[in-house]
Amino acid sequence: MGIEFRGVSKTYADGTVAVTDFSCTVPSHSTLALVGSSGSGKTTLMRMVNRMVDPSAGTVLIDERDVRELDKVALRRSIGYVPQAGGLLPHRRVVDNVATVPVLTGTSRRTARADALDLLARVGLDPALGRRFPSQLSGGQQQRVAVARALAADPHILLMDEPFGAVDPIVRRDLQDQLAELQAELGKTIVLVTHDIDEAFRLGDQVVILRTGGVVAQTGTPQQILAEPADDFVRDFVGADRAERRLTTTEVDGRRIVVDGDGRPVGVLA
Repeated sequence: MGIEFRGVSKTYADGTVAVTDFSCTVPSHSTLALVGSSGSGKTTLMRMVNRMVDPSAGTVLIDERDVRELDKVALRRSIGYVPQAGGLLPHRRVVDNVATVPVLTGTSRRTARADALDLLARVGLDPALGRRFPSQLSGGQQQRVAVARALAADPHILLMDEPFGAVDPIVRRDLQDQLAELQAELGKTIVLVTHDIDEAFRLGDQVVILRTGGVVAQTGTPQQILAEPADDFVRDFVGADRAERRLTTTEVDGRRIVVDGDGRPVGVLA
């Protein structure tokens, strides 16, 4: 299922402008990364897809159908959602957290639990953890459970709101790798919100960099944005002039080593 934002804007009752005339198409089976600092409207845009927020103007379409024509509850149950802090129900065991939406939509509890254990394995967790409560898991484990829960109803669309922002850098990298593997296998349509440009570049097929007030600074593939930043704002945001972005090669014992602008090795050129 593809998503289209068609001239959407959002102004709240207090006059705050969150999004200004935003248009973008997310092809089916691809990942859109919305990246920007606080106040750039990225989470507001993502929440328009499942009608947690309705635009003040413009239209959001899923497979060319206006989401405002769809029942809110049915729409939200058909879309996977991963919030920043996991959003797990603390009083329910992990397996029942994952099985929540399938049970609500009519799957038997026995079947939903069995499928949930399979999903835990798919996101890199020991299914035995299904017996625990969320508080008995690490932050990284909780986020894996949140991803499993979002996938439990086999949705075509997955919304991810700063999904790895609350874990340490090593766990974050591991979770990014896991998501990339899952996406290669499952081919969901993903809208990812992040403030981390490196995460956006790692996971996004298309990246939208937003200024304050939901104004688009640049849209493109990671390669296009790095190669040709639209202006100084984008250049600074992506760190185009940072030493780690300026890579060269040098030969050591017959092998080509990639080094950054400070001369530090970052890898071997295959």
